[in-house]
Order: sequence, then structure tokens, then C-alpha cells
Amino acid sequence: MADELTPAVSDRAAEATGPEESEEPEEPIKQRKNGLYPGVSDELAENMKSGWADTELRGLEPIAQAAETAARRAALSARFPGERLVIPAGNLKTRSNDTDYPFRASVEYAYLTGNQTEDGVLVLEPVADGHKATIYLLPRSDRENGEFWLSGQGELWVGRRHSLTEAEKLYGIPASDVRALADALREATGPVRVVRGYDAGIEAALTDKVTAERDEELRVFLSEARLVKDEFEIGELQKAVDSTVRGFEDVVRVLDKAEATSERYIEGTFFLRARVEGNDVGYGSICAAGPHACTLHWVRNDGPVRSGDLLLLDAGVETHTYYTADVTRTLPVSGRFSEIQKKIYDAVYEAQEAGIAAVRPGAKYRDFHDAAQRVLTERLVAWGLVEGPVERVLELGLQRRWTLHGTGHMLGMDVHDCAAARTESYVEGVLEPGMVLTVEPGLYFQADDLTVPQEYRGIGVRIEDDLLVTEDGHRNLSSGLPRRSDEIEAWMAALKG
Repeated sequence: MADELTPAVSDRAAEATGPEESEEPEEPIKQRKNGLYPGVSDELAENMKSGWADTELRGLEPIAQAAETAARRAALSARFPGERLVIPAGNLKTRSNDTDYPFRASVEYAYLTGNQTEDGVLVLEPVADGHKATIYLLPRSDRENGEFWLSGQGELWVGRRHSLTEAEKLYGIPASDVRALADALREATGPVRVVRGYDAGIEAALTDKVTAERDEELRVFLSEARLVKDEFEIGELQKAVDSTVRGFEDVVRVLDKAEATSERYIEGTFFLRARVEGNDVGYGSICAAGPHACTLHWVRNDGPVRSGDLLLLDAGVETHTYYTADVTRTLPVSGRFSEIQKKIYDAVYEAQEAGIAAVRPGAKYRDFHDAAQRVLTERLVAWGLVEGPVERVLELGLQRRWTLHGTGHMLGMDVHDCAAARTESYVEGVLEPGMVLTVEPGLYFQADDLTVPQEYRGIGVRIEDDLLVTEDGHRNLSSGLPRRSDEIEAWMAALKG
């Protein structure tokens, strides 16, 4: 990483040191009169202002989801007439010292605009017939004052930004300079709501104008708006799943290399597919081999991969528009299940089959969970691991020692999408066409669980697929990956050649 110019943390300005700084200059370097950039001569500062070609992009077309984002803003406008609505993208977060985490815009902002740049803010200002939307962004780096090369976030350091004119063409929203927004919001009158937690500066400008309760209503509405996906979103989710399928295939092909290294080889292999075909992974990949499969969110991925063990791979590619897949397969590292592994795997498969069969419009959201839990409980009772009858076990929740988690969740721009939705709209609601959810039952027998026979201990199995609720039932978006134990073995054998 280059660091000849070290950005100042406080104002993201930079001091120009240059490779020659360690040597004594023949003559003292004149400092700029404003003193902002020590070490930069007036001559160099003046030189850097000119001699640059016009790089304005012309002939830009609107982003693919421009019609959908406009419809989403219209729905938001209709819900909160007469109120100013403020939805920030968020700011960069420091990883360490002068380095930042990769930026990911807030879901609410990206959902309503399609834009993904830091410091952006969408404002819906009330007008007579609804709202006027404006997207506030940082304009192109200023070459007159040196910001483009002296600021740590200038274009020579982090890349070109779209001009405000370009942004208007891409997103179909009038664009303005975000640097003036905080002051304008301080002067604004009338009711205001803001999506909290992303931009402290914007929130500070609105301190005396908003309430937590009213702002939460805005956040809840935007979460529930995402429960039913439009056609663009469904297409993006299918794209994410298709890339994820290829990522799983990549992993199977290199299991021998993972055995020679660790779970990190699996993580890195899948990550390569995610970065080549998408934006990133949608969440930390769970590459859990052997007893690590019994840790639900094992993301350390630093353990050994051994022949004879199972690998629980829970991973998803995130598309460039932030839609993520969430798929899990439990695979025998050797390519073939042992007798006890197959017994447990087949029980989870049967539970998933029951859960998937319960996904249809008009069904209660909890139905697929209940169906899967019943099958798992029946197997646990039949194996003598818990005393029946089944109804008693379910009533007391005794099966949860080994099933542990819910059987699914909504999926979209967040891997656990729509999390702020009201209980009555989500977990106590009814499935509708356009909803996308996971079905992911599992059984986990901890390595230190003395209540089960030794042969069960250290085995964890989860199978997860992404389902779209359709008008007449459901469509398994991740059907490109085999699920049945015999199909898994045949698939792995074919990939390993």
C-alpha cells in the first residue's frame, strides 16, 4: 500500500512528504500560505491544478433497478405524507489507524436509491403532491484546492467519484452536494424522521427535531417493505444463488488441498468465487469441519479438514446490488458418508423436505419450522435420545438440545432480512408470493454431550436452501445443488473426477 502521502485522520487532508523528504533540500520549501498542507510548495500546488483532461462521463443510462427504486420511494412517500424523511448511507469506519473497512451502504439507503457510496443521504422533502427526492453526495474531487490528491479520500487515492450530474442520470434523482446538508437540516422546519445508526453528523443536525419512536416507525416500514420482493430483486437473488452453487463446486474440487491445510483453504476458495462474480460474501462463511460443525456460527475457519469427517459449509455470494444467497450443505470430506453420518444426514434431509413442503402462499410463516421440528423430534425419540411421546417433547421443547435454532429466515439485501419488521408481519404472519426465505433444519451433537452415544458426538448436519414463494407454491432457487445423501456422493465423485 502506497503511503508517500499520509492522510490526516481528523480532516482526511494529507501531508505531502514525497520520496525526497528524507534528504536535505537545496533550498527551503515554501509552505502554502493557508498552512493546510505542510511540505507542499506553492509551485507544486499550482502545478497540480491544471493539465487534466475532462473526464465527465456522457451518455450514461439509468441503473437497472431505477424503476424499482422509484416505486419504493413512492410507497415510502405515501406512508409518511407531509414529513421530511432522511435516509443516510453511512460513513467509512476505521479498521485500524489510517485504514478503513470496506464500505457497505445501509440497506435502507441502497434499497431506495441503488447508490452505494459513503456519506450519501437520501432526503424526501414534503411538497404539495407528495415528496421531492434529492440524493446528497460528495461531488467530484476538487482540483482547484488540491483535495483530489491531498485528501486521503481524494480521487488519486481511492478512485473517481461520479459527478452530481452523472449521479442524476444514473439514479434518476436530483443530486446535490452533501457537504451543505447538515446545515440545511438544522434550519429545516416541520416533522422529520431519520434512519438512525449510520451517520452521526446527520443525526446530530436533527437532534431537536426527531424522536426515537417516530424514527423507529420509519425503520420498521422500510424493513417490512422488503418482505415481498419485486422481479428485479428475485432476479438478483437467483444470480446470487447461481454463483453460490459454483462456489460450492469450487470447494469440492479442492477438498484434497483443504485437507493439507485447513478450513481457511475452503473459505478462501469460496471467497474467490464471491469476489469474481459478485461484490463479496453476504456474511462470514462458515467452513466447519468435524466437531466445528456443531458451532452454529463457526467463522474462525482455522481448524483441520480430515477425511472421514463431515464439512458443514454455510456460505453465500452477495451480488453487486447487495442481494445475498444463504446456502448450506454438509459434505463428507472423503466423498462418502459413514453409516452414522448418513443416518443423521438423512434425518435432517427428511425434516427439510417436510419444511419445504409447507412453504406456500397463505401458510403461516411458522408452519415450515413446525413441520421440520416434528420430523427431527420423531427421529430423536426413535433413536432413544429423548423420551417420548413426540407431542410431549415438542411441547417442552426438549428436542432443542440438538436442533438449537429456528428453521429459516427471510432473505434479501441482508442475510437475515427484514429483521426490524413487526412480529405480526413476520414470524406470526402469513407467506405471500414474492417472499424469499431459507429452510435450514439441523441436528448438532456436541463433542462433549454425554447424553448421546459416543458415535453421535461431534457430528453436526445442516441443510439449507433458498425458497421463493410463488402463486401456486414455491420455487427452490438453490435446486442446482443436490440434497439427498446419495446425490451428494455422486455429485462429489463427478466433481473430483
